[in-house]
Formats: sequence, C-alpha cells, structure tokens
Amino acid sequence: MTKLKLLVGFLGVFSGYVLAAPSADEQAVAKAVDNMTQAMLHKDTKALAALTSDKVTYGHSSGKIQNKDEFIADIETGRSGFKTLQMLNQKITIDGDVALVRNHFSAQAVNSGVEVPTEIENFQIWQKQKGQWLLIGRQAFKF
Repeated sequence: MTKLKLLVGFLGVFSGYVLAAPSADEQAVAKAVDNMTQAMLHKDTKALAALTSDKVTYGHSSGKIQNKDEFIADIETGRSGFKTLQMLNQKITIDGDVALVRNHFSAQAVNSGVEVPTEIENFQIWQKQKGQWLLIGRQAFKF
C-alpha cells in the first residue's frame, strides 16, 4: 500500500511538472523575443528585419507609432539605442499561430546621445508565418 501511495504521489508531481512545462511554441516565442531584444541592444539591423513582419505596427510609450522601416532606422542611426536592455516578468500566451507576450521593458536607453533610464510595460503580438515567429505588433505603456 505504501508503494502505491508513493507511486501515485510521484505521478501527481511528475504530471504537474509536465503540465507546467512550456510548449515548443512558447519556447520558440521566448527565443524570438530574446533574439529581438539582443538585436535591439546590439544594433543588429539584419536580425531586426528578419524578426519583424513587413506590416508591423510598433508603438512606443510616448504614443509614437512606427512601421518596420522607421523602427529599424531609429535603432540603426542611434536615435534610439540601448546601453542595457532586458525583458523581465515575461508571460506568453499562444492561440494557434498567434502569441501574445507581456513583459517589463527595463533599459538604460540612449536617445540621440542622452541616457534615459526606462522602465515601461511592453505588449507584443507575434505570428507564426512560414514556420517562423515574427513580430506583428508592439505597444509599450507606462505603468
């Protein structure tokens, strides 16, 4: 009887772990977000272009909205840059080929040469297109 209880307890713990484990898509989206974060930090415009949909709408906490070319140009020219950049407290929700990502955007931004500590919330929409997760929407907001 003790062995049966032990087995049932083990299976309960193990099944809870399996249910809590991120899906392959969640892991892929998390990787895409990380790749986007690193590309922004290191001004990797090729990676930014590869991770961003041609129809992206990129919203800033100031209310400014950019298309793909404008977003990438700001990073490339240094109008918008980063000394440090992290996405914290990330939550990913997958629904078919769409992923909703919420995180805290923590950065030491450098805007036109001026360092600006930045602590904002971030909402991203990613879509799986031809097997790859692409950013199709982003809105930052102050909390």
